[in-house]
Amino acid sequence: MSQFLEFLPNLMRGAVTTLWLTIGAGLVCVAMSLIFGVARTSRYRVIAWSANIYVEFFRGTSVLVQMFWIFFALPLFGIFIEPLAAGILALGLNTGAYGAEIVRGAVQAVPRDQIEAAIALNYSSWQRLRHVVLPQALLIMLPPMGNLGIDCIKVSATVSLITIADLAFEANMFRASTGQNITPFLAILVVYYVYSTAVARGVLGLERRLAKYRL
Repeated sequence: MSQFLEFLPNLMRGAVTTLWLTIGAGLVCVAMSLIFGVARTSRYRVIAWSANIYVEFFRGTSVLVQMFWIFFALPLFGIFIEPLAAGILALGLNTGAYGAEIVRGAVQAVPRDQIEAAIALNYSSWQRLRHVVLPQALLIMLPPMGNLGIDCIKVSATVSLITIADLAFEANMFRASTGQNITPFLAILVVYYVYSTAVARGVLGLERRLAKYRL
């Protein structure tokens, strides 16, 4: 127990790193999801195909391999990215590909007659998207996007393989130096559960607040 208490500050720093990593990756994920999800519904084939290439590539390849490419392979071409930024970018791009499909499905689930009504009111494409489609699509996409956020938290442990001192990295360092297995991994199990529960509760609360705007 004394060894664990001595190492506790390192685990707490790892928890903070994991938190910032997840927040950063979540922001990238939301941006990619909205941009490419909406792009996949475009009537212009070039835009839709370009978005489809992004989605299929990042869904069809391993997030770990993507992370290795960003951190280890890109420097061979003169592109150097800090470990934390590489982790955020890899996780954000990967989960963003899944999020794009969620956004696409939510946008296409908006009743067609409401879009036609907006056209009749002479709304531009941007106005239809902003005032009619996205407000309703948001209610549809919130639950699956919350699940995606939880998945991002759990997958974030892979960043320890590119020298980021996150929760998994610090727990493994403690295990290697003390030979204890149960204590460190039980501790990070609790932290991951707390983070995931916080996301789930936050999404549920937001969903309830926005439900009053459902048409």
